[in-house]
Amino acid sequence: MKSPVAILSAFALTFCTLTSCLSQDTAKAESSVASDTTVKQDVASNEPTPSTMLDTAQYNERLEHMLNGDSSGKWPVKSEYPLPGAILPFKTILAFYGNLYSKQMGILGELPRKQMLEKLQGEMAKWKKADSTLDIQPALHYIAVTAQISPGKAGKYRLRMPFHQIDSVLSMAREIDALVFLDIQVGKSTIQNELPEFEKYLKMPNVHIGIDPEFAMKPAHKPGEAVGVYDAADINFVTNYLAKVVKENNLPPKILVVHRFTQGGVTNYKNIKTTPEVQIVMHMDGWGSPERKIGTYKAYIHREPVQFTGFKLFY
Repeated sequence: MKSPVAILSAFALTFCTLTSCLSQDTAKAESSVASDTTVKQDVASNEPTPSTMLDTAQYNERLEHMLNGDSSGKWPVKSEYPLPGAILPFKTILAFYGNLYSKQMGILGELPRKQMLEKLQGEMAKWKKADSTLDIQPALHYIAVTAQISPGKAGKYRLRMPFHQIDSVLSMAREIDALVFLDIQVGKSTIQNELPEFEKYLKMPNVHIGIDPEFAMKPAHKPGEAVGVYDAADINFVTNYLAKVVKENNLPPKILVVHRFTQGGVTNYKNIKTTPEVQIVMHMDGWGSPERKIGTYKAYIHREPVQFTGFKLFY
């Protein structure tokens, strides 16, 4: 399949990949930096920062590599350069997904800690063998808020995981220098109410966010009865919130993963705003045969470009 993506992957519900394709208006960017191939970040000398410059020449080279021969004209998407310290498109993210309370929600909760981390590292080696140009970045994608079929005490049809479980995932991540994604399934709550609960974790440079339109329910339905939806306004709220955290804490860009597997799961995609502080991944989710999933990817993810793209594999 030709597509404008390299593999930014995430293993989910046993195995998921997150494929990346970020883009920007090269001509505009080149004129803004003239002959200099770095973009500098102004920071106070006593404030921590992973990098103070972005190598724009390498950035553009990686984007070109990720196009993979695509000639649709949709990619790359015009956007600003990210802040220094951006992970994409320099690295390919390979992550195990799940919840520590369930063996049914993904490999992160299915296998014992040591075995799970060893398996993740083994999968990283496979991706590296498949494409030696890839710089593989491991990650753990943890479902921190799970949608529920019952209302619960708050009547929101969602269950927040205790912080000590998130702390356990962070501890696992440290063993292999992995990123952590906190995934939020809001049920009948809202992303506006749920996201701020995790701000103390978002202040950490290696913690990022995933959101699930599938479980953002309308008043008439419970989780599992229908597929939910996020509008561009909801996604923009998350982006703006993350950008604020990045600015206030002098962090590298955050990554926002939007899981999607239906046409109606995300509305008004053209209104989704990108920002240098946040890198957005529109992620192909859902069960199905390879042919069906590839077709859906082409129909929803590739055809409606935002910034990066992703692809989930179940295994």
